[in-house]
Amino acid sequence: MEIPFVNQSSNLDAKINGVIRLSRWREHVPFTIPLTLVGGLLAVEASQGVVDWRLLAVLVANILAMSFAFMINDVEDAPDDALNPKKKLHNVISSEILTRREGWVITWLTCGLSLVLYAIGGMWTFIFGGITLVLCYLYSAHPFRLKARPLTDVISHALMLSGLLVMTGYFTYDADPQNAWLVIIAAILFSAYGQFYNQIDDYEVDKAAGLKNTVVLLGKTGTLILSYACLIGALACMGIAIFQGLFPAWLGTILAIGIVTTIIFPWELDMRGNPASDGGNVQRPALLVANMVTLAWLAASMGFLIIA
Repeated sequence: MEIPFVNQSSNLDAKINGVIRLSRWREHVPFTIPLTLVGGLLAVEASQGVVDWRLLAVLVANILAMSFAFMINDVEDAPDDALNPKKKLHNVISSEILTRREGWVITWLTCGLSLVLYAIGGMWTFIFGGITLVLCYLYSAHPFRLKARPLTDVISHALMLSGLLVMTGYFTYDADPQNAWLVIIAAILFSAYGQFYNQIDDYEVDKAAGLKNTVVLLGKTGTLILSYACLIGALACMGIAIFQGLFPAWLGTILAIGIVTTIIFPWELDMRGNPASDGGNVQRPALLVANMVTLAWLAASMGFLIIA
């Protein structure tokens, strides 16, 4: 009787690739980096402190926390995604690359490691990091599913995917944000605008599926008005923060070049890869500009970039 050959190395490679895909890092690292860095650098600027390795630890903690959020989402949604050929292809649990049990093990290991790294940032960072992880769980996990409930869907999304990321970075170096709250609020409002944009885009599908999220509750028109209110509020908060001198003046040159480039060369797709509408064509280039500005600021703070 011939014994079938099983390539253990190939199977291990598939599992490792599955874990990486489960993290969906490409979808959150582009916004996690600038949000975390701007929080830490604002605190260093305000307290006349020095950037150290704690900021890196908190950055990795936030990346792991966001991975945790996306992992839970895929594990919890696996049964439903298995019924949709397109979603099944993108969900490593539904496509059986990883088992549901393996998915949960990796998910909770990621959560635990994130919490350990948050502790390096100090008490307040650990507390806000813990709140982030709790929200990440409640957002997708049954029976809570905050993402399927009106108002809490947008509030939890804006906090865990934006505001709390800035706060963990900031509170690593300073426990009194003062005017930096303007930037934190701006980040929350920008994130809320992005979530409203996504919900409006998915309105017909969500309504047909019987979901009870914010856009279904308020309707497309009401949600659109609220989304623009959030955008205007975010821009106002950032404008005041800039006017009050929270950011180094030289960053304005990089920001101005980035904004002009974004306006001249808008992208055709939004963050989710769908045809852009209502300002969605500036989402990706805006993130590129945000990363460019914050990384330049970090380099200057660490002495790698000399500003005359």
